[in-house]
Amino acid sequence: MLDIPQTPQLPQSIQDRPQTFIRPNGEKAPLPFSASEYETRLSRLRHLMAEADIPAVLLTSMHNVAYFSGFLYCSFGRAFGCVVTQDACTTISANIDGGQPWRRSIHNNVIYTDWQRGNFWRAVAELTQNCKRLGIEADHLTLAHRDALSDALDTPSLFDIAPGIMAERMVKSTEEIALIREGARIADKGGDAIRAAIAPGVREFDVAIAGRDAMELEIAHAFPDSELRDSWVWFQSGLNTDGAHNPVTTRALGMGDILSLNTFPMISGYYTALERTLFLGEPDAASLKLWRANVAAHELGLSLIKPGVSCAEVCTGINNFLADEGLLHYRSFGYGHSFGILSHYYGREAGLEFREDIDTVLAPGMVVSMEPMLWVPQGEPGAGGYREHDIMIITEDGAENITKFPYGPEMNIIRP
Repeated sequence: MLDIPQTPQLPQSIQDRPQTFIRPNGEKAPLPFSASEYETRLSRLRHLMAEADIPAVLLTSMHNVAYFSGFLYCSFGRAFGCVVTQDACTTISANIDGGQPWRRSIHNNVIYTDWQRGNFWRAVAELTQNCKRLGIEADHLTLAHRDALSDALDTPSLFDIAPGIMAERMVKSTEEIALIREGARIADKGGDAIRAAIAPGVREFDVAIAGRDAMELEIAHAFPDSELRDSWVWFQSGLNTDGAHNPVTTRALGMGDILSLNTFPMISGYYTALERTLFLGEPDAASLKLWRANVAAHELGLSLIKPGVSCAEVCTGINNFLADEGLLHYRSFGYGHSFGILSHYYGREAGLEFREDIDTVLAPGMVVSMEPMLWVPQGEPGAGGYREHDIMIITEDGAENITKFPYGPEMNIIRP
């Protein structure tokens, strides 16, 4: 380890107070994955570094810091990072977080203080030994941080390693898939609680609370060593179903409402999801027709997901179906995405999405969603947002659907 004080000294002058220090506090906590899992990830990263002739990498995003170290930070306006070299992996955290970052990091941790501005970047310089070629995440490093990095390291040559890391993350390990399976199961459990809570006069956020509480209780039971954070529910009704990411409101449910159930259990930074269309009472004929069409698109998409097929090909197949049905103009986004370390405010493996401009070929070990959505504007017959969402694990000869919650009019019309 570098020559960083083990405990901060407290001289009288603020200018003389420590910029960085090391303080292991307590015992290392159980991480989401085994030590060998993290070493495998670091080995793959170091291989990328060697190929690009990069002596050090600075990771700054929540998802990549967590992926390689186990530590999922909470920035609150402060900088966090992880420096990886060929022989070390060190997270950099703010003093406000105490020893938790060290406990949740697979290897080393350095704390920077608030006594002087720029102490985070001083820590980066100490850990990288002012290397002249540095790997960074270009899609996360802000202009202000790039300038600070340039000053601290005397203008190093920067190499964007984010695309290579993303490609590595797209194929899940056996341990990751096991966690994702549990996430899908817990998402279904949240769906059950939501379905039981739906009734006329109940508010959207009351239903959402029921689903979130059920999932967090199950995560605490199934993963007792994990940090409980970030699980959420979007439960939308009526006009509020038009957007896939619309927050819950205080709107009370009424008979005839179209409903959108969306559960998102978060386990150690890993996102899973369940999304379903429901109706409170009998849907009208136009709504039922649209719902059945979206279910058909969903089932077609599920059948197209298999190894050797490109994301664009899956997208084209569903586009053609919706065009034949005269509904393509109601499609609101691509048909699915990858899973792993991501949330609604960090992460994303943009190279594995079912869109026309993504040519990635599906391969065993990838985990994707199928989630077609039709958005029919207010004032048109059947107005509202229709969406179904399942999680698929790509296997050697096909794909396994790990979402078990039922979909479609036969199962999801709520009749009080």
